[in-house]
Amino acid sequence: MEYKITTNSESETMEIAQNIEADKFPNMIICLYGELGSGKTVFTKGFAQALGIEEVITSPTFTIIKEYDAEMPLYHMDLYRLNEMDDSINIEEYFDKKGVCIIEWADIIQDDLPEERLDIKIKIVDEDTRVMIITPYGQKYEELCEGVL
Repeated sequence: MEYKITTNSESETMEIAQNIEADKFPNMIICLYGELGSGKTVFTKGFAQALGIEEVITSPTFTIIKEYDAEMPLYHMDLYRLNEMDDSINIEEYFDKKGVCIIEWADIIQDDLPEERLDIKIKIVDEDTRVMIITPYGQKYEELCEGVL
């Protein structure tokens, strides 16, 4: 099942992320898809704020992975600069570290993603409007979507 949500501002995108954060669980994987400027990092900012992270969230384009300590660790990954899965980065080890992984440009490692995850495709409609297509894979993610969307 897919969920389609239209947001009309960055704050609305952040609110969706905060709603999802409210039902977080260890080893949660959120995969973000969308062109540059679509709101992937805005979503991550909203999620991080709800976790209680006070650091400024920026896209970790040059470091690939940024780790944030909170009530549950957040692993923010931006794979934009990768052409394919790079085994030296050990991205897969983060999937079992009892935190939440948010992966921007997840399509780059599509074949290496866990079967159970939450996919969020963000499409630009205009300067402020975005359409988020949210697809849960696995029972925990389906229950999360039913509960918060």
